[in-house]
Amino acid sequence: MSSAWLLPEHVADVLPAQAHRIEEWRRQVLDTALGYGYELVMPPLLEHIEAILTGTGSELDLRTFKLVDQLSGRTLGVRADTTPQVARIDAHLLNRHGVTRLCYCGPVLHTRPAMPLATREPLQFGAEVYGHAGLEADLEVQDVLLDCLRRIGVGGLTLDLGDARIVRGVLAGVPATAERLAAVVAALAAKDGPALRGQAASLPAEVRSSLMALLDLYGDEQVLQQARERLPDRVLIRQALEDMASLVAQLARAHPQVRIGFDLADLSGYAYYSGTRFALYAHGATDAIARGGRYDEVGAAFGRNRPAVGFSMDLKALLPLAGDRPARAAIRAPWSEDAALRRAVRQLRDEGETVVCVLPGHDDEADEYACDRELVAQDGQWVVRPV
Repeated sequence: MSSAWLLPEHVADVLPAQAHRIEEWRRQVLDTALGYGYELVMPPLLEHIEAILTGTGSELDLRTFKLVDQLSGRTLGVRADTTPQVARIDAHLLNRHGVTRLCYCGPVLHTRPAMPLATREPLQFGAEVYGHAGLEADLEVQDVLLDCLRRIGVGGLTLDLGDARIVRGVLAGVPATAERLAAVVAALAAKDGPALRGQAASLPAEVRSSLMALLDLYGDEQVLQQARERLPDRVLIRQALEDMASLVAQLARAHPQVRIGFDLADLSGYAYYSGTRFALYAHGATDAIARGGRYDEVGAAFGRNRPAVGFSMDLKALLPLAGDRPARAAIRAPWSEDAALRRAVRQLRDEGETVVCVLPGHDDEADEYACDRELVAQDGQWVVRPV
């Protein structure tokens, strides 16, 4: 029998020092998004299962915890991704005709970890633009993401661009079952050459050669020219390559410190992406720290199919990338019911200082704060002096 204090696998407590840092990041990224004009929304943690999985494909279904509502008897889902919920808010609750910018930050829950050491309870932050089909919206959400990471001090970034339209363009009109197409997409996402060759064996020769070419189409900006030469000249593919070329030109000017690459076979993530997409990597991370792109069809199931683009990332996953955080500077004060002392402590806290009052009998105990000053009585007044 397991001990009562043991937590489920890939679920962990966040202790004070890390929790404080994550909370600082949460405030900083939300402030950054609000500075761009994004409005904060707080969707519920659980919804009816048919709503929370609408338009997302089977991948999200497998990652969603399900339970029975004791009030209605209906099946509920605990959200594994917030984007479908935000799409519902845009479509049904706000129902605006112009551009809508929304952001959010809250926990999601996964039935299985995304990677061997990943948490099943990410703290998901995201920002989304609804109502604009142009690349300006794609560029804006990438600007927001990169500015958020700059503000919280995560560097060494590489932004990999791709586009869902490329694979769609290659497979357009292919006479194959949905299961076969899903297997082809899975082999591409895993960059599994033998599996892809086997799944594509019965497909037309042009399609087979194009799919195999996609496995090699990753790297720097030369990838775009290689794609023009090796992939069929179809409208979807041509538009995707032109859009990526435009994005990279603008990103290079706005964020010269960020390395930009391409991976035209990257199909990881959820099935609702419809156009340009990106994955952001950081030095020292084993997987992408953020993903995003265009998902113009995500609102269709809610009766409002309009342009949408955004990103999301797990703030908890950034902890290994951050350096050691110095203990927060604080003021040490004695515990007393003296009215003047209590007024002095209150004033300092109102000014934004951290004041730690030492409880009786605990004078020698340390805490997580670096008390570099102390509040002492001097000439009938309470004053702050260096320790």
